[in-house]
Amino acid sequence: MNALTTIREDRALSVVRAPHISDPAALADALARGGIRALELTFTTPGVLELIRAASDAGAVVGAGTVLTSDQARSAIDSGAHFVVTPGLRPDVAAIVTDAGIPLMMGALTPSEVMTALDLGADAVKIFPARTVGPAYFKDLLGPFPDARLVPSGGVNAGNAAQFLTSGAVAVTAGTDVVPPASVAAAQWDDITARAQAFVTAISADIKEGSS
Repeated sequence: MNALTTIREDRALSVVRAPHISDPAALADALARGGIRALELTFTTPGVLELIRAASDAGAVVGAGTVLTSDQARSAIDSGAHFVVTPGLRPDVAAIVTDAGIPLMMGALTPSEVMTALDLGADAVKIFPARTVGPAYFKDLLGPFPDARLVPSGGVNAGNAAQFLTSGAVAVTAGTDVVPPASVAAAQWDDITARAQAFVTAISADIKEGSS
């Protein structure tokens, strides 16, 4: 299954930023048991390529995040990344990822940046930092870009995730609310599963309440 399809079905992906990840396969399993099957491991984490490979080899839907250069993109794909995420517009990265045929989620904020990301072949556009603009901004962006797949990142939590979704986002990012660095480093997998379940439940309950 295409990684973006998984992300859209779950309406969420987990972004993991931690100084140490002892067992990426166990981390991915803990998140999946909680209802979030896709995780993004970032280049800010030491040894991220080995972590991506271990998670991928275990069957996880794992992507590489904070990808800034074409070399990083190429090495992440070679390590088994199923999708690539950038914090901003990186044409060189876009060329590598689109040529590899895996989903590209490119960071943007302004309408002009969104348009450029789409022109570069982004399958989804990560609106970052989402806390700066809020959920209503997503409705505004979908006016000129009705077919854009928008994903908020930065400042998204269980309390506001549903608002981004009902405003047009196709999925949201689950960060430290679900994967606190201390819990990841301490291999507290049951805690992470419970946090993922709570996040998914909050999204489902809030969306149902908003549509009733």
